[in-house]
Amino acid sequence: MKLSYKLVAFSALILAGFSCGQKQSEGQQAPAAVTVTTYTLVKKSVTGIDEYPATLVPLTEVEIRPQIGGYITNVYIKDGQEVTKGQKLYEIDRSKYSALLQQAKAQIQSAEANLAKSEKDYDRYKSLDAQDAIAKQTLDYAQTAVQNSKAQLSSAKAQYESAATDYSYSVLVAPFDGTIGISQVRLGAQVSSGQPVLNTVSSNSPMSLNFVINESEIPRFNKLLNAEDNPDSLFRIKFSDGSMYPYTGKFTTIDRAVGRQSGTIDLRVDFSNPDRDLIAGMTVYIQVLNQDIGEQVIIPYRAVTEQMGEYFVYVVQADNTVKQQNVILGTQIGDDIVVRSGVTEDTKIVVTGIQKLREGALITEQTATK
Repeated sequence: MKLSYKLVAFSALILAGFSCGQKQSEGQQAPAAVTVTTYTLVKKSVTGIDEYPATLVPLTEVEIRPQIGGYITNVYIKDGQEVTKGQKLYEIDRSKYSALLQQAKAQIQSAEANLAKSEKDYDRYKSLDAQDAIAKQTLDYAQTAVQNSKAQLSSAKAQYESAATDYSYSVLVAPFDGTIGISQVRLGAQVSSGQPVLNTVSSNSPMSLNFVINESEIPRFNKLLNAEDNPDSLFRIKFSDGSMYPYTGKFTTIDRAVGRQSGTIDLRVDFSNPDRDLIAGMTVYIQVLNQDIGEQVIIPYRAVTEQMGEYFVYVVQADNTVKQQNVILGTQIGDDIVVRSGVTEDTKIVVTGIQKLREGALITEQTATK
């Protein structure tokens, strides 16, 4: 009796264990569906814009430096005013240079008189020599005197040119039309050749805008630069306060080489500046139209996941499972982003709940408004 009782109990224990194992196996085979929200993709009309930080630089900019020494005796301009080519800017004490110029002029007159006398003496001695009335040596001396007088005249003229140049340097003028900066010297200041910088003049219009792109973007901008039908409207300026500059730019230059360490290259776009709103040195943003123009597939940016530098979305399959799909993204527009490839219009993707998903996961849908 005892043995029969033990056999019955052991059999019941085995059956109970088998039943529990079968329930666990059934639970693993049928995982619970993940609740997500989905969105069916549509096309929308967009204008894709890439934005780059940029700096405004004048096409021409020159530092005004003294070429001679002396005291500043006149300042003809006000700080920040517009100037025209040849307009007087500064004057350095001219008295010394005027005296040197007059002295050099007098030396020319003296040398010319000496030359005239030497040539007359030579002509007279030459006539006497033809009559054998003087020694040959006297004629040679007269000829040498003429050559020396000519050399002295050349030297006097060179000194005059040097003095005239220094005299002209005593008045500094604007090298081109533009705007003068804030003066670095005041009336009565002493200056010397090359020092200090008195001021800076920069051209106003057009104004150049320099910005930097990654070398991977070079083919795109090369096509823009070389395109015959490249519209100027591709390039716009946005100021730091968010306002837009009313004039469009002309793409003119790609630098000669990519930076070896940075992997970037400089580009230049010129903008007209009739109202002087663009000031040299300003930091702005340049906006460039890209390929995302017209009707494009748009997805909510929150639906995108990134793995190892690549972007994916979860696409809903007919059997309510999901497939991870690689996508190429374009311009971000608010909370949405353009998809250039990977999914098409009418594709249904998962918008929220993606953190719980994996390839082939079963889902329960809640349709998202977007």
